[in-house]
Parts: sequence; structure tokens; C-alpha cells
Amino acid sequence: MTKEELVKAIASKAEVKQAIAKKCLDAFLDTVKETLKKGEDVRLIGFGTFKVVTRKQRKGRNPRTREEITIPAKKVVRFYRGKDLEL
Repeated sequence: MTKEELVKAIASKAEVKQAIAKKCLDAFLDTVKETLKKGEDVRLIGFGTFKVVTRKQRKGRNPRTREEITIPAKKVVRFYRGKDLEL
């Protein structure tokens, strides 16, 4: 599903115009990004949790030269699904 398709689905379910649904979705995404940048978790009870974790430094290989390289540690976002989110 693309962002455009998500906006259409939100607009349909909430019975609002697509412009309003897009503003709401953009506000939600901006708020999640800002919160994660602060190092805080975003918990949506029943849906899941967005959490910032640090990946450890590790060894890897350059696929072209097969030379061993060190991949530096970095922060990444992980999503942990909630109990109510079943596929």
C-alpha cells in the first residue's frame, strides 16, 4: 500500500476529505519521527511499538573486492507488533 492509497483508505473510513486525511497522516508521521529522534519510544497499545535501537559494529565484506571491512554501529528503528495485531 502506498501513502496515497493509505490516505484514500483513511478518508473513506473516517468519512472526511482526502486533504484532511493527508494532513492528519503527515502530522502523525512527523510526530513519530520527532519522538524517535529524541530517543523515545512510540507505543500504540494493541498495534505495536516503534523503538530506536543501536546496531553493534560488525565485520562485513565488500562484494566487489571481497575485502573485509568494518561496518560501524548505528541507530535504527525497529517495530515490535502488539498482541492485537495478527495477520
